[in-house]
Amino acid sequence: MDPDLALVVGIVVSVLSVPPLISALSERRPPRVGAVALLLGIGLIGYAMATVQGGYTLTGIPRVFARVVNLYIF
Repeated sequence: MDPDLALVVGIVVSVLSVPPLISALSERRPPRVGAVALLLGIGLIGYAMATVQGGYTLTGIPRVFARVVNLYIF
């Protein structure tokens, strides 16, 4: 898997896991789905960071998003 794609998918999955986590915690349920999604997202981000020589910077992440969208969407 392309590390840039793994980073973007990991960030998106991690962000989308926050509402189920908050919902489950507010209803006093175990946050199973949110926790699994968060772990998957963190794993993908970790894979991308470990694979790329030198890692990613915070200022470079928007460029990675744009590159992935241009490569896989358009």
